Parts: sequence; structure tokens; C-alpha cells
Amino acid sequence: MPQIESLFVTRLYRAALSEFGPAIDPAELENSCLVIAEDDEAGQEWCEQNGYPGYTSYASLTDLPWRFPIFGNLVEALDAHVAAFAEDLEFDLDGRALKLEDLWINILPEGGMHASHIHPHSVISGTTYVSMPQGTSALKLEDPRSARMMAAPARKKGARREMQGFIYVAPEVGDVLLWESWLRHEVPMNMAEDERISVSFNYAWA
Repeated sequence: MPQIESLFVTRLYRAALSEFGPAIDPAELENSCLVIAEDDEAGQEWCEQNGYPGYTSYASLTDLPWRFPIFGNLVEALDAHVAAFAEDLEFDLDGRALKLEDLWINILPEGGMHASHIHPHSVISGTTYVSMPQGTSALKLEDPRSARMMAAPARKKGARREMQGFIYVAPEVGDVLLWESWLRHEVPMNMAEDERISVSFNYAWA
């Protein structure tokens, strides 16, 4: 009998944010995101100048946990989730923990999208979801081998999930998703009338 096994597996972590860390009120987190976006003139200007849909604090604010205690609580929870994922990945961290490098707000209006990208210089990246209106975008993940497949045929429509070239993950409010930072991902166009709000982050090896 032939022996077939899966090699070089790409892992995706999904859990409720509330599984670790202090309790976080989703309504308070959403309100904090909206207040920060309204007050962040530098971020608004950057988004306008760069044709960025909606709002992101990525290029303007680096101290969210200091500005709002709820973001400090969020980081405490994320630290625990990232540590659990790092253990699953069997990283040899040589006694050094993965540390938060960046944390930013994303507010995506109807018609907005985030193009396919990776997060260079980080180890683990992820997002926690604050507002996900019905019909809003799922997260689209791309097989990291795509550029090397060359003449390979397309996969069958009903191919097993682990064999597909793209995976769509529809998170719910309060979910946290983690992946290794080299994994290419995107947010397709938001078709919902309401805003899609999330908080994304990168962790690096200290």
C-alpha cells in the first residue's frame, strides 16, 4: 500500500480572546477603536494620502496600550494566546518569549479591502475581531507554495480543505486568529453596509 503523509504543515490558531487574560467588554473595545479613529488626525491624514480605505492606526499610533487600559488588557490576553501558539509550533525560543512589536486598529467601511500581503521581520501575526457585521469579509489565506507550483493543475472544486490553494476563514466577534508572519493573507472587499473593525498585531522574537 502507498504511504502518503502531510509535510511542512501551515498552522492556523483560532480561539476566543476570552480564553486567556482579563475580561474585555466587546462594546467598550469597539467604542475605544471608534474614539481613537475620530481623534487620530495624523492617522486620518495618512489614510487619505495613501488611498487607504477607512482607517488604520498602523502609521500613526504606537502606544495604544498606554493610551487606553483596555488595550493593555488586550495585550495581556494576546501574550497568552501567542505563547500557546508558539508552543504548538514547537519553536525553540532559547528561553526568550515572543514579544509584541506592533498593535493597530483597522476600520474597514463598505467597499474597503486590504490587499494581499505578509508581515516581514515578525514571527507571529494575527487579528482579533471587534465588529463583524453580517456579510462582511472573511480572512483569505494563500497557500505559501503558490509561486512555486508552476505547471501544477488547479485543485478540484471539492478538494480537501488542506489541499486547497486559498482558505477563507469567517471569524466572529471576540475571536483571535494567529498565523506565522510569512503567510500571505488579505481581506476581500467588505460587502456589508456597516464597518468591519479589528485589531491586528505582530510578535517578534525578543
